[in-house]
Amino acid sequence: MKKIAAGILILGFICLAGPPLFSDLNKVEEPKISPVQRYYMCHRAAEPILIDGRLEENSWKKVYWSEDFLDIVGKSQPRPRYKTRVKMLWDDEYFYVGAELEEPHVWATLTARDSIIYQDNDFEVFIDPDGDTHDYYELEINALNTVWDLLLIKPYRDGGPAIHAWDIQGLKTAVSVDGTINNPADKDRGWSVEIAIPWEVLKEAAPFKKKPESGDRWRVNFSRVEYRTVVENGTYVKMKDKTSGQVLPEDNWTWAPQGLINIHYPEMWGYVQFTSTEAGKAREYCEEDPEAEVRWALRLIYYRQRDYFIRNGRFARSLEELNLAREKALKVRGWDYPPQVQTTPSLFEAVYTGKQGEKMHIRQDGLVWKTEAR
Repeated sequence: MKKIAAGILILGFICLAGPPLFSDLNKVEEPKISPVQRYYMCHRAAEPILIDGRLEENSWKKVYWSEDFLDIVGKSQPRPRYKTRVKMLWDDEYFYVGAELEEPHVWATLTARDSIIYQDNDFEVFIDPDGDTHDYYELEINALNTVWDLLLIKPYRDGGPAIHAWDIQGLKTAVSVDGTINNPADKDRGWSVEIAIPWEVLKEAAPFKKKPESGDRWRVNFSRVEYRTVVENGTYVKMKDKTSGQVLPEDNWTWAPQGLINIHYPEMWGYVQFTSTEAGKAREYCEEDPEAEVRWALRLIYYRQRDYFIRNGRFARSLEELNLAREKALKVRGWDYPPQVQTTPSLFEAVYTGKQGEKMHIRQDGLVWKTEAR
C-alpha cells in the first residue's frame, strides 16, 4: 500500500449542521484492530441475471468468491462454525450480490417485510457509496426471503437516525435452500441468496448522485447473524443460558471484521471496485485506497475526542490531551506534521493538509470529506 502521511491537523469550528447538544455526543468505542483492507473487483455481468437464488449464470461462475467471513471482532476470536462467502456483479441497471451460507439447520420465522430480520438467522448488506460514513444503506434477508431495508443518515453512535420506512424500489431478492427449511428431522447443506439492487436507488447517496463508473470504489460490508438452536417439540428454538434463562447472544460473522461487535462502523468496511470488463474476460486487481491511512489517522482522533468529551465536558485542545502525541499512525508520509488543534465547547473539526494543498476533514459526528487544493 502506498504510504499517505499525516499532516497538519486542525480541530476547528464547524457550523454545517449547527452545534449539537451535549447529550447528543456519546462515547464512541474504539475498535480493537486497525481496518482489515478487504477489496473485491466487481465485473460486469455478461448476460441477464435471473434472480432465483441459485447463482447459475456463467457470469457468476466466472467471478471469484470473497474471503470467508470472520468473527465480527476479528482473528482474535474463534473462526465461524459455518462458511459464508459472497460474489458481486454489476450491469447498467443493478448491483448484484450473491451469497453462500453453509448451514446444517436452515430455519426462519419472520414473514412480514421490514420485520427486525436479525431476530432470525440472516444475511446482511451494507453500502456506503461515497465512503464518508454517513448516508448509507442496510439490507437484511432471512431464509424465507423476507427483507428489511433501511437508510441510515448517520451511524447510531453519531445520532442516526435510521429511516425504517424507506424502501429500495425495484429491489429483487431470492433464496435457494439446499435442504428443507424449518425441518429438524434432516440435515441441510445451507442456503444461497441472490440480490439485485437498482442503481436508481443507490445513486441517491453516491458521489455526484450517479451510478459508479469503471475504476470507482465504494465501501461495502456483509454480515451474517447466526443463533445457536436446540429442537423442542419438533421446532428450532434459540438456546438459552442455563443460569439466567436469557437467549444466548447471536454470533456475528462479517466479510471485513469490525474490531468490535458493531457493524455500524463504516470506516472498517471493505472496498468494492467496479470494472467495465465483463466477467471471465480478464483477471484484474483492485487499486488500494491511497487515502486509507490518513482517513484512519482522522478516525483515531475522532474516537479519542468523543471519549475525552464525555469525561471532561469539552473537546481536547491538543494531541497531548488525547494521548496521541506519540501515535505513529498520525505521522503518515506526505502530510504536514505536527498537527494544530482548535476547538469550541461543543464542536471540533480535524483537517489534514497534504503536500499539494488538498485537505482531509473529520468532525464531531464522524463525517469525513476531502477538499482539493485551491
